[in-house]
Amino acid sequence: MYAIIATGGKQYKVAEGDTVLVEKLAVEEGESVTFDKVLTVVSDADVRVGKPYLDGVKVTGKVEVQGKGKKIRIFKYKAKSNYRRRQGHRQPYTKVLIEKIEA
Repeated sequence: MYAIIATGGKQYKVAEGDTVLVEKLAVEEGESVTFDKVLTVVSDADVRVGKPYLDGVKVTGKVEVQGKGKKIRIFKYKAKSNYRRRQGHRQPYTKVLIEKIEA
């Protein structure tokens, strides 16, 4: 069984026991988090699709790590005009272990 959830403006395909990196959530490490924006649930018997979300379906997980991703470099350059700008960015994320899909 797996589900498709929406969080942080993105969609993730998750199953029980999976670990996913999602956009930063305001939850401490070790605490539980519930995703109720479930778009689709697929099991062996049937497929349920929401319009846009399914009612009464939750996905629960446990926050393992609050961290930052690898640094990316942004470099702007215009030829022949001596224009160069360099900037770096590290995107914060939350690592979540999916514990249960309640369908």
